[in-house]
Amino acid sequence: MSDDRFYFRQMLSGRDFATDNDLARQMVNFVYAIGDRATGECVLVDPAYDVNGLVDAVEADGMRLVGVLATHYHPDHVGGSMMGLRIDGIASLLQRTNVPIHLQEDEVEWVTKVTGVERSHLAAHQPGDVVKVGDVAITLVHTPGHTPGSQCFLVDGRLVSGDTLFLDGCGRTDLPGSNPADMYDSLQKLASLPDETVIFPGHQYSHEAHAAMGRVRTTNAIFKPKTKEAWLGWFGG
Repeated sequence: MSDDRFYFRQMLSGRDFATDNDLARQMVNFVYAIGDRATGECVLVDPAYDVNGLVDAVEADGMRLVGVLATHYHPDHVGGSMMGLRIDGIASLLQRTNVPIHLQEDEVEWVTKVTGVERSHLAAHQPGDVVKVGDVAITLVHTPGHTPGSQCFLVDGRLVSGDTLFLDGCGRTDLPGSNPADMYDSLQKLASLPDETVIFPGHQYSHEAHAAMGRVRTTNAIFKPKTKEAWLGWFGG
């Protein structure tokens, strides 16, 4: 798809939205907008902290929200309670616009518990499913490990990697639903992507906001161990 038609925007919590929210500044979450300028349709990936501000931002770009893609159930990605604070998320977004929330089947129960959103609003997917936004095809890559239904989104040479893969490190595997062995397998799956695939993580835990897979594979310590046993010895604790 031509660059003038493909719509892709990376927004940082506490800087580009939710600027008056201390937790948003602390958590440095990325939210992504992906769409087709020709049809004016887009989706938001992991809208939280200030969903009205996020919807306003894409509408200011001339886009209309037609769905949400959720990488996983944690409140800083979909809303809910965290550290004794209530985070704005998909529940309030659905009050503004009735759009489907796309997530992996394994994450449905977790999302309903954390957000209070009813099952009828959730579009449950299987690994490898494709969500189309206009003529933009987004492939859902199931990457369990951080949570059972964690998923990444592959679109136009970009991988929105959520909390599965950061430019330095990977998501925690000591939380409810986490599994270190699954995380290793998921990271190996992502490591097989072409070098030129650009990684867009779920948090800005590095100076850079994105980087090519070829470089991440070389510089990120999580790819140093050559066997699952060695990886679990380093990172599985």
